[in-house]
Amino acid sequence: MSLDKNWWKILLGVWMSAVIAGAFLYAQPVVKELGQSVRILFFHVPCAWVASVAFVVSAVYSIRYLQKEDLKYDTWAASSAEIGLIFTILATVTGAVWAAEIWGKAWNWDPRQISIFILMLIYAAYLALRSAVEEDDKRARLAAVYSIIASIAMVFFMFVAPRLVETLHPDPIINPDMQIKMESKIGSVFFSSLAGFTLLYYWMLRLKVESALLHRKLEMERYEA
Repeated sequence: MSLDKNWWKILLGVWMSAVIAGAFLYAQPVVKELGQSVRILFFHVPCAWVASVAFVVSAVYSIRYLQKEDLKYDTWAASSAEIGLIFTILATVTGAVWAAEIWGKAWNWDPRQISIFILMLIYAAYLALRSAVEEDDKRARLAAVYSIIASIAMVFFMFVAPRLVETLHPDPIINPDMQIKMESKIGSVFFSSLAGFTLLYYWMLRLKVESALLHRKLEMERYEA
């Protein structure tokens, strides 16, 4: 089943439109400490989720490249990492908007903010590494090893480091028991948003890979001619 079919675009568009409408019109804030700012939960967390998924997918395809030495796997790895970096930036921006509302400043050098900032630098360096090496096979090998190591760092900076020290992040307010417990309307919109953002990532990844593979094919044909 191809994601190029128009019905996929329509479905995703309708789904994301419903998520946006639900975030502002259907779900009602229940945490008085956060007020209306809690609505950014429906966009901030899915962005962070997609970034994490994208970096894991990049590492998986990096492993596949090292196993098979097929450049198509390198294309998948690079494409996923680039999309992951985009969503990391979006998560940082939406988090800063939230911070400005509930902390009074957009940037407070909170452990979670520091962690995601370091993660951005790690994957920006990944892209810089790729652009610095011209030989395809050498670039793919170096990038694959880097991506695998970076994915381990991602798990630490996204899920471990922020929990080792005290944080201003509203997790303790929203989720004091460290379990997923949400009011039904908020939960339905939240998980719908996670699903929608995940589909959006998958669609973006497929489009980017297809574009990159086509570009490589045209470059090879031009070189052979």
